[in-house]
Amino acid sequence: MLAPPAWPSRRALSHALWYGRPVRLQLLIVFVIIDVIAGLIAGAVTIVQARNSTRVEIAASMELAELLVREAVTLMQQEVSAEKFLADLSSQLRLVRHVRIVVKDASGAPLASPPPVAGTEAVRDDPALASEASGQRGDPMVRAPNTRPEPGSSARVAPAWFAALIAPPVASRDVAVVVNGQRIGSVEIVSEPRDEIMEVWGNTLGLGAVALILNIAMIGILYVLFGRVLDPLTGVARGLADLERRNYRVRLSRPQAQELAAITDRFNALAQALDAVRAENETLNHRLITAQDDERRRTAMELHDEVGPSLFGLKANAASIATAAADLPEPAARKMAERVRDIQAIIDHLQGINRGMLNRLRPMALGHVPLQTILSELVAERARQLPQIDFAFAADKLLPSYGDSIDLTVYRCVQEGLTNIVRHAQAAHASVELRASDGDGSAGAQLRLTVRDDGRGIDPASPPGFGLRGMQERVQGLGGSYKVESAQGQGTCISIVIPIPAAVLERA
Repeated sequence: MLAPPAWPSRRALSHALWYGRPVRLQLLIVFVIIDVIAGLIAGAVTIVQARNSTRVEIAASMELAELLVREAVTLMQQEVSAEKFLADLSSQLRLVRHVRIVVKDASGAPLASPPPVAGTEAVRDDPALASEASGQRGDPMVRAPNTRPEPGSSARVAPAWFAALIAPPVASRDVAVVVNGQRIGSVEIVSEPRDEIMEVWGNTLGLGAVALILNIAMIGILYVLFGRVLDPLTGVARGLADLERRNYRVRLSRPQAQELAAITDRFNALAQALDAVRAENETLNHRLITAQDDERRRTAMELHDEVGPSLFGLKANAASIATAAADLPEPAARKMAERVRDIQAIIDHLQGINRGMLNRLRPMALGHVPLQTILSELVAERARQLPQIDFAFAADKLLPSYGDSIDLTVYRCVQEGLTNIVRHAQAAHASVELRASDGDGSAGAQLRLTVRDDGRGIDPASPPGFGLRGMQERVQGLGGSYKVESAQGQGTCISIVIPIPAAVLERA
């Protein structure tokens, strides 16, 4: 049975939805959220204001319609007969807005008003009136609302939800028509807010469209503006990545924003300080390596000039003792010969140790034999010791010597690289390449050393050993660069670049 999928944690979800987003997008999201909230508040305020204004407008229209009805009753009943007055009353009051007026006879039945004459100015100018008139002719018992919509208002019909929010309660008033003390009919005035609601809806649509366009333009402007403001921070991130790669010569251009300019100034000051510390460390490291090399050279000279001859003298004396012991009686001569052989074996062992120490401290041929020859012999010696590994050596444009420090550093790096291949790589092929470049406009002359194998590679989780760290310290002490590229099962490549001092080239 499959287990249900695990829901992401709150931290992972918040990182995916918010904290993992760019700052520019976060700012735009905050702006859009504020904009939506402001739009909702503005919409609510608009609806409340529209509802209040509609109620006031409808109440005023009701009062005005009632006043007009009463005035019309008072004036018209003095000039025409009651029947004609009652029949023409609805057409006299048809232009009152926001109300629906229905004229009724004494029995309460609605009276049909005479339609406007076709072709009159009112009908020509107002198609709504013409359609209203035609509707009245079709059904004399139905009186259309006494509203006068603006031309084109039919395209702005308010939705039902908006009308329900805006529309006030329906109000109705009855005005009795009394002539000579006799009630001949009545006029019913009913509130009709439809045209007012359509006007509010049209204004709301217009304002909403303008607000939408302005907000889209504002979001675009803020997107560009945030990009320009935050671009220096992107430059700071790139600069920090350069510092992580030990490129302390990186400098950032100063932005115009005061706060970001302060950050950039501090970054440039930090990079300059790190560059100065790096130069000081390189100088101290170079002095330390030079002092170590000088001490090794003096020790090697002492071993070569003092210990070596002394061991040779001991071996010669042991040989003379063996010759003199031959004249002794047989038991004594045999015993003396055994002691001499033991002494010679010890001397041979000490001479081997002395040669090994001399080679580790400083190859005696270094500085006397061309560097290419010494390195070729070193690779050939490893090939003789391990015939199962295919060793290759290539060199190009090399000088006989580049100075004691550079020659010894290159020798030690090749020696340590081959030792690591023999001990750990389990490789079938290994190569050593040493090439000199004349340099270009951005870099001077350099020595490029590459030690490569096809072995099992270096575990990225394992810390570098003393040999690799020693190689790195030596190379960086000479102002060079050191890089190791390795992957499990894909071999290892050590790349070393050492600048060649101008004094060495001048001597060459």
